[in-house]
Amino acid sequence: MRKTRLLAGASIVAAGLLALTACNSGSPGTAPGADGAEGGSDSSQLWEVASDVSLDGSPTYERMVAADKVVVGVKEDQPGLGFKDPITDERGGFDVEIAQWIAASLGFDAEKIEYKTIPSANREQELVNGNIDYYVGTYSITDKRKESIDFAGPYLITGQGLLVAADDDSIQSPDDLAGKIVCSVTGSTPLQRIRDEYAPGDTVEYDTYTQCLEQLRAGSVDAVTTDQAILAGYVAQEPETFKIAGDTFSEERYGVGVPKGDTVLKDHINTLFNDGGDVWTALFEKNLAPAGIEGEQPTADE
Repeated sequence: MRKTRLLAGASIVAAGLLALTACNSGSPGTAPGADGAEGGSDSSQLWEVASDVSLDGSPTYERMVAADKVVVGVKEDQPGLGFKDPITDERGGFDVEIAQWIAASLGFDAEKIEYKTIPSANREQELVNGNIDYYVGTYSITDKRKESIDFAGPYLITGQGLLVAADDDSIQSPDDLAGKIVCSVTGSTPLQRIRDEYAPGDTVEYDTYTQCLEQLRAGSVDAVTTDQAILAGYVAQEPETFKIAGDTFSEERYGVGVPKGDTVLKDHINTLFNDGGDVWTALFEKNLAPAGIEGEQPTADE
């Protein structure tokens, strides 16, 4: 498998600050979301909306056709990945555009996508309950999650990292967390790993990383932990406030969450990824490369 290699040190991130800010500031020409209130980043020139789609044996696709829309679970507070501009309500980022690409391959344009922002802890249940058709939002593929849902992908490989205050040199790796307070989101793989494999002084958890960032700004926590692909976006937005401490210390394989047993839909998405290298590269270069992240498309095989 081709691996995605991340280079997200502070000096590399700084080189892409202006470009990433432009990607996430609600640029002209974005496509409207399904509810009319939300916008969406427009990379639709990279693909055509499919016609005469047939996914025999996919109950999820049948539900989409009956509803005449696609309901996608996403994040909205992760610059470069899944972000919703608080002023314009426009959505953008790598994950959001991956979701749009998938929808187009199923015959749905951007106007027929309904986005639902779902906290990490609720992702599996939303898929199990049928409240969303698929989920694209820094969703690490794990055996535990595969007990209740299926994954297409991976479509990106990253690794866990640490975000600290820009003037804090006391933390260089997770081995430096003794006596420190670390924040992450409820139900996330990074939170569980930091508790199971390292020895922080304490951990706190919230529904969103935005809440963790607020705690770090206030000095109430010493570090925020999640995947470096996410952390790089926060540094790019606020380089005077935050920095990444050290290197990654895990491998996280991002997948598209789909309902358990819908092999037809999963295989369709995997084929789309494996046959669409040019689209993947264009989306990566637009959304993640400006933050200093380098990578190659992994083979989708889950």
